[in-house]
Parts: sequence; structure tokens; C-alpha cells
Amino acid sequence: MPGYRNALIAGGGACLAILGSSLLATASLAQTSRSSALAEGPGRETVEVVCATCHPVSNIIASSGYTRDHWGELVAPMIALPPDARARVLDYLAQHYPPSHNPRPSTLVSGPLQVSFREWVASQPGQRARDPVQARNGDIWWVGQRSNTIGRIEARTGRMREWLLPANALPHSVNIDARGGVWYLGNGNGTIGKFDPATGEAREHHMPDPNARDPHTGEFDRNGIFWFTLQISNMIGRFDPRSGEIRLVTIATPGARPYGIRIDAQGNPWVACNGSNCIIRVDPRTMALTEVRLPGERTHARRLDIASDGTIWYVNSGLGKLGRYDPRTGAIKEWDSPSGPNSHPYAIAVINDIVWYNESGVRPDPLVRFDPKTETFQSWAIPSGNIHAGIVRHMRATRDGNLLLHQDSTNRIILATLPPAR
Repeated sequence: MPGYRNALIAGGGACLAILGSSLLATASLAQTSRSSALAEGPGRETVEVVCATCHPVSNIIASSGYTRDHWGELVAPMIALPPDARARVLDYLAQHYPPSHNPRPSTLVSGPLQVSFREWVASQPGQRARDPVQARNGDIWWVGQRSNTIGRIEARTGRMREWLLPANALPHSVNIDARGGVWYLGNGNGTIGKFDPATGEAREHHMPDPNARDPHTGEFDRNGIFWFTLQISNMIGRFDPRSGEIRLVTIATPGARPYGIRIDAQGNPWVACNGSNCIIRVDPRTMALTEVRLPGERTHARRLDIASDGTIWYVNSGLGKLGRYDPRTGAIKEWDSPSGPNSHPYAIAVINDIVWYNESGVRPDPLVRFDPKTETFQSWAIPSGNIHAGIVRHMRATRDGNLLLHQDSTNRIILATLPPAR
């Protein structure tokens, strides 16, 4: 039912009209198969139609549960529902998935430092707001992957505005070039796009290989070259905005799933492997790949960042650890994350040589600080109203040394003001 699905994702009048007339219809076989583990009870069919359209219902089953009011707070930024459908969904969820039905408590490490958070909530329900980045003028840009939008928070006024991108772009990330140009990765249609806020239009550059389907995360190097990953396609790409040339290279390890990417002081891109126990160095001239094996077969390094001394810090999502690789010596060291082996560290940023990352597998989601000099942790619950399952998937430093992150389940863009550097 592609038309029905698109209306649901839109979250607007079309969604309300369709739901108002046909939401009680029995779910399709495909939806039912994805929802077979849901608890039996009145309202299950409605939840199957509404929730399984955009994400697996395993997200519900694996949640730590909420009260009816708090389920309502979580659902509201996902989709606009007519009152009767909303009531059925919330009644069902509150009865069968109440608070702590599946507890995964985080371990928050107390300490002397303070972090404050400022939140913005994107307007379109269900857009999966993600990957905020700050421009030179202080504006904050983000993308709405499910709503096919790009958004901006004006630094001067705090005004939020969103624009629609070309059909099926389904943007995954956004970057700002040295001249202030706004670029996004079209994860859904295999493109790199440049967006012009003055006209509201985007110019797309398509992948030269049909197998390169899902541009994921990217970074500009000091020469203006844009390096990017293609996770499911198992590729790494190089894009020259001046010529429009795109070059691609396939990773030798099958299913490595290249994910996060950063560029070191020498101009070498480094890539984290979400599907294998490796990180990869890319030769910027030849695009030759050097894979570095990390310890542990279940190790998966979703993202990484680079300290001022050139050491590579990575999150070991598979084993719940924080890791460091020294390219000069080949030494690798890992530390257990405070919430344990199932904490699933996800995003990471190194700011003033302090390591910041989040734990996404526990509740509430913590922001974790690690000081390499003392090898000590401190952590804070990331705010998201009464919801504790926002999932931070990327974080980046601001120009003044603070931290931008997001919670895509709650459509939140978050600015964390960090302790002063010592």
C-alpha cells in the first residue's frame, strides 16, 4: 500500500483523511508478519497499521514501556492521528507495554562537572530529525529523513524552517562546506545534493554505479573534497564539488558496512565498520584502503573521531566499550562503558581531547564524558521530556566547543553546553 504509507509519513491532512476512513481495516499480510509478536488485545490491529508502516514493532516490544500519557508524548512527534485512532493506540500500548515491562537501566556516573541542554522540536511528525551541524554563521542545519526535508534553526532569531527535498532523497546527513554551502546525502535515491536556501531548490549528483545505493555519512577535507560512506553498498566514496566527479571503492571485507567517517590532520579519511571488527584508513590520492582489525568478533565500530595527537577513538557498539587506536604504534585499548556490555555506544565526538559519546541501548539514554588523562567517566541523562528512547545517532562539535546532537524518535535537535576546557 505505497500510497497509504506515504500519506502516513506525511503526517498531514492526507494522513488524517485516510486514517479517519479506513484505519480499522485489517493490516496487510506484510504488516501482520512484522507485527506477529505484539500482544493480543483490542487495538492491536490499529497499532499494526499505524506503527509497523514506519518501523518494526520490535521497537515497541523492546521498549522499557510508558504510561498512557507518556506513550502519547512519544507518538505525537511521530504521526498525526485522529482522536479515535489515537485513543485506541494509546489504550493498547499503556495496557500491554507499561513502564518497566522491559527494564534496561542505564548507569549514570556522578561527578563534579555540569552539562546543560537546550532542545528544539522539529515541526513535522515522524520526520526522524537527525545529524545537526552548525554553519559558520551559527545557524544549525538538520535533515528529516522520513519527511524528506532539510531544516534550519537561525542563530539570530531561533526561528525554525523546513524545506522539502527532491522526491525520495530521504536524506541521512547534512554537511557545510568551507564557503557555507549546504550539502546532504540522499540515502534513498543514491545522490549527493546541494541545497540553496535562497531558492529552496537542490541540485543532485547521482552515484555513477547503480550498486551505490545509500550514501550515508560524509565529511569535507581541507581541499574541499567530500568523502562519504555507503553502508549497505559496502563502499566509500570521494566527491569533487568543482568537477562533479564521484569515485567509489568497495571494501574487501564483505558486510563491513562503513558508517561513521572522519578526516585526520594529514588528510586521510578514517571509516568505522558497523558490520565487522575493523576501522579503515583511506589513501586520499589512490583511494587504497587499509583495514585495521579490532579485537573481538562481536566488535562493531559505528562511529569514530580523532584527537589532536592523531589517535582514533571509536565506539564499540557490539561489546559496549569505548576504544582507542594509535596509528603510530598500532596499539589498541578499550574501556568498558559505564552501563555495561549491552549499552550500545553509538555516536562520538572528541572535543578539546575529551571524548563524548552516548549509550543508546539503555534507558534513559546517557551522554557520557571520558577523560583520557585520568581514564574516568561522568554521564548525564539526555533530556527528551518524559520519553527516554530518543536514540542519538550522530553528534558533532559546535564552533565554540560545545556539542550538537539529536533524538530522532522525538524529533529533537539538542545543543549540549559542555564544561569549560581545562
